Amino acid sequence: MKQLLILLLGLLLSGTAYAHGGEDHGDGPKAGTPAGATSFSVAALSEQFEVLLRYEPLEGGQPADLRLFLSDYATNAPIKGAKLTLTNPEDAALKWAVTEQEPGIYLVEGQFPANKTYSFTVNIVAGEQADLMLLEGINVGEKLPVAAAPPAVATSLFSSWKTILALVGAFVLGIGLTVLLMRRRRTAAPVSTSSSAVYENHA
Repeated sequence: MKQLLILLLGLLLSGTAYAHGGEDHGDGPKAGTPAGATSFSVAALSEQFEVLLRYEPLEGGQPADLRLFLSDYATNAPIKGAKLTLTNPEDAALKWAVTEQEPGIYLVEGQFPANKTYSFTVNIVAGEQADLMLLEGINVGEKLPVAAAPPAVATSLFSSWKTILALVGAFVLGIGLTVLLMRRRRTAAPVSTSSSAVYENHA
C-alpha cells in the first residue's frame, strides 16, 4: 500500500512539473510597437542628414507640438544651430514655428486643420550643408495601439491556479490513502489476536 501511495504521488507531482516546464518564460514580444508607447514617429534619410519626427497623438484643429531630431548621416552626431523651414504639400498655408531646445532637438509648433494624413517638406540649412527632405505619414487623428497585456496576465493566472489545484489534489489524495492504510491496519490487528487465542485453546 505504501508503494502504491508513493507511486501515485510521484506521478501527480511529475505531471505538474512537466506542465510547468512547458510554459514560455521568454522575455516577451521582441518585435512590433513597444508596449506602453506614447508617441508616433516618422523618419527620413539623405546623404547628409538623418531626420526623425516624434509626436504624441494629434487632433485636427488642436495645437500640435512635435519634436524633430536632426543628426549627421555619416557620424550620427546631433546637428545644432540648423535653420529649419517646414511646409505641408497638402496645405501650403499652414505655418510652423521651429525652436531649438537642445543640440539636435527642435520643437515644432503649429496646428493641423483636419484629421487626415499630412507630410512635411523640411528645408535644412546647417553651416555649409543644405538639403530638402520629405517626412511622410503623419496621421492626424490616429490613436495609439493598445497593448495586449491583460490576456497574458489572465493566462499566467490560469496556469498558476492549475498548478496550485494539482498540488492540493495530490496532498488530499495522500491524506486519504494514509487514512485508508491506517484503518486497514487497525481492522487487521483484532483478527490476528483472535486467531492466536483460538490456537492456544486447542493446544
